[in-house]
Amino acid sequence: MATLPLPVVMIRTHFVNCGGAESSKLIAPAHCVCRKRVTHSIEKMDKGRSIVCGGVRAYGTKSSLHCRNFRVFATSHISLVQNEERPATYLFRTEVGGHVKVLVRKNNVKYSVHVEVSSLQLHSSVDKLVMSWGIFRSDSSQFMPLDFQSSTPDAKSTTVEIPFVRNSLGTVAVELDFEGSLTPFYLSFLLKCPMNGDSKSSVLRSHRKSNFCVPVGLGSGYPAPLGLSFAADGSVNFSLFSRSAEGVVLCLYDDTKAEQPALEIDLDPYVNRSGDIWHVSMDNALPFVSYGYRCKGGITEKGDKLLKKHVLLDPYARIIENAHLVLNSKSLGKIDKEPPFNWSGDVRPCIPMEELVVYWVNVGRFTKHKSSGLPDDVAGTFSGITEKVNHFKNLGVNALLLEPIFPFDGKKGPYFPFHFFSPINLFGPSGDPVATSSSMKEMIKKLHANGIEVLVEVVFTHTADDCALREIDNSSYYHSSGDEGPGTKNALNCNYPIVQQMILDSLRYWVVEFHVDGFCFINASSLLKGFHGELLSRPPLVEAIAFDPILSKTKVIADSWDPHDIISKEIVFPHWKRWAEINTYFSVDVRNFLRGEGLLSNLATRLCGSGDMFLNGRGPAFSFNFITRNFSLPLVDLVSFSSGKLASSQLSWNCGEEGPTNKTAVLARRLRQIRNFLFILFVSLGVPVLNMGDECGQSSGGSPSYLDRNPFDWNALRTGFALQTTQFISFLSSLRNRRRDLLQKRSFSKEENIDWHGSDLSPPKWEDPSSRFLAMTLKVDREGNDLISDVSSVSGDLFVAFNGGNQSESIVLPPPPEEMEWLRLVDTALRFPGFFSEDGEPVLEQMAGLVTYEMKSHSCVLFEAKSISD
Repeated sequence: MATLPLPVVMIRTHFVNCGGAESSKLIAPAHCVCRKRVTHSIEKMDKGRSIVCGGVRAYGTKSSLHCRNFRVFATSHISLVQNEERPATYLFRTEVGGHVKVLVRKNNVKYSVHVEVSSLQLHSSVDKLVMSWGIFRSDSSQFMPLDFQSSTPDAKSTTVEIPFVRNSLGTVAVELDFEGSLTPFYLSFLLKCPMNGDSKSSVLRSHRKSNFCVPVGLGSGYPAPLGLSFAADGSVNFSLFSRSAEGVVLCLYDDTKAEQPALEIDLDPYVNRSGDIWHVSMDNALPFVSYGYRCKGGITEKGDKLLKKHVLLDPYARIIENAHLVLNSKSLGKIDKEPPFNWSGDVRPCIPMEELVVYWVNVGRFTKHKSSGLPDDVAGTFSGITEKVNHFKNLGVNALLLEPIFPFDGKKGPYFPFHFFSPINLFGPSGDPVATSSSMKEMIKKLHANGIEVLVEVVFTHTADDCALREIDNSSYYHSSGDEGPGTKNALNCNYPIVQQMILDSLRYWVVEFHVDGFCFINASSLLKGFHGELLSRPPLVEAIAFDPILSKTKVIADSWDPHDIISKEIVFPHWKRWAEINTYFSVDVRNFLRGEGLLSNLATRLCGSGDMFLNGRGPAFSFNFITRNFSLPLVDLVSFSSGKLASSQLSWNCGEEGPTNKTAVLARRLRQIRNFLFILFVSLGVPVLNMGDECGQSSGGSPSYLDRNPFDWNALRTGFALQTTQFISFLSSLRNRRRDLLQKRSFSKEENIDWHGSDLSPPKWEDPSSRFLAMTLKVDREGNDLISDVSSVSGDLFVAFNGGNQSESIVLPPPPEEMEWLRLVDTALRFPGFFSEDGEPVLEQMAGLVTYEMKSHSCVLFEAKSISD
């Protein structure tokens, strides 16, 4: 049987003072009964776990190699075969030669420690050899008091001496028993031998001049998986990456409200470290309920060793206790398995991207307002989303894009996370972490049952200021400071291997455990940076996500919006035909057109699916189009505020008067513009993305700041504006689905299937910056309909016109296909409810056999060719 290499285990200099008679502060003892037991023979044991200072020794019979009940773990430099029922074996060399072998065995609720000395060359008799020992937990200079039933009258003694006894094998040995309730702890000892003719004793330590030290109730642990894991035998493994830490302390709490840990375990770098992974296992984690780490390392300005006082959250913790929005508060990982969730009956919708209608939503703000009518423990939570599923269905939405749900900095907001493996407790009932995870899973399961996918915004490019990663290993997790712009202090080194692994592990976790359907990566341009901030043409992380087998069915979307600069950065994003993008250019060009600026060609490009961005190997379905987002003016403010810097930064237009007004003409123009924005969003190729609150006229008072966004007001849905807007959105969603042949396309339309027009069917004035009119005819690809004999069953062409000018236009429609006529479906200038129609209204104006139509200023129209027989 082949074993894989593991690290050479040696006792570090931290333990040099272990075992002396001198002691400092004492740790309050647990109740224990320890007795001295002298053994005259040693049982012949199969091979257990053999850890050797400076080398490897194999112990056991040949038959042990054929045992089926074993596990093999790989790290570096030493072979290790661990059997759950066999003792851990440690072998040391002494400073004068010879060997010390220690076997730690668990017997039911007790632990026995067998120490055996062999091949020791001494000037005096080996039969006079004595072991001086003590036990400690977190600090080798702080031994725990020992209460013996014999030989030591002083109950406060922290060390004891016990003689070795020669056994039948010619070696000397001693055995100690400990109650299981005392574990975990370290046994530290040294050897004493009287000198010939002298009352003094010589002291023998390991070949490293340090005390012999072995863990009891603790195992060396395993480097994988990172975080907290549970074995079948009930043992618990802790694993943490830190390359820069010179030491790591595992802090265990028996009360979530305690300020200080009940137990601190100082991990030995020679026993509990494999490469850059620190790890330790415990036979039983009871009575501890939560955990964290302290990291040692670095040098202060005075030249002193630095011990981080903060108890740090495990980056891989799945359940977080005390996950407050104030980062200086202590967040701890909970020592508990994630409860199983009943996913039976859950079917992922797997909606093709070209068929998506997405709704951007903030979990807390969506139902937090009292107008939601939900109980206090449901309002503002994942369960609140579940209760309002009919709102999404009424709009025709089939995908939710959740704002970040990771634990975040309460001062800066959800785009500054400090953890990546759990939902923030803020969105769960009563802040309970387990209930929060369960409620999120229930939400996703119910949304799936209603045909709605769940996409999540994720931020992996930077963290909150006081994220634990900084103290765990700043140089590995973060970019070095430089002239890279705002926020570089907290910029994660995404393409560094360990950071890349953490991000991939996080994404896989959300897909496997929460059934998330996709991710939108905020500040995606930073995913392209190398170790030193340089831009990479083939960033490893972006490529790994594109080809990861677990993520192969999920939607991955790049959003180059930067929360630090509050802008979207212009980049060419490498996609491997997998990555979609939030299309900021769509918002810019549509806003410019409707406020009377920009070229017609820019609008035409966006209507056709942004071929300038997605023509190379992708298609229009990879373009996630939006008009407004949570870090911009809401839709109603986009047509109401444009003073100062808003006009240039938000590309807004107030339609004639700033802010609230009672002027009928201004209000009518604003309403028309809102309809225009929504209309262009839905008739353009690509994925329409709606922003929460736009359907009911939610306002931020002209502020684009994220912090000024208000909770969703459910009472506003009863207003006349909200009624007609929600019905219009529902109509547009239905139209896209019905005319998927023209409006939901995964590939770009053929050039011959689109005709562009001016108002009189002449070519558009592409290069005239003052031209504000554009029309197009979307033709059905009749090559695929040749076999259909009934012409009435063939979908007709669409004629769409956009008038962004201040003047009305008398437009001429092209002749409809044979045996068809034009029916008006939309005219955003008309009054509600007549401005849109499912069945269509006939056009009465005729001029020399041509259909003409009077189109008002700042309006859009849509005509559909339908069979006359219909």
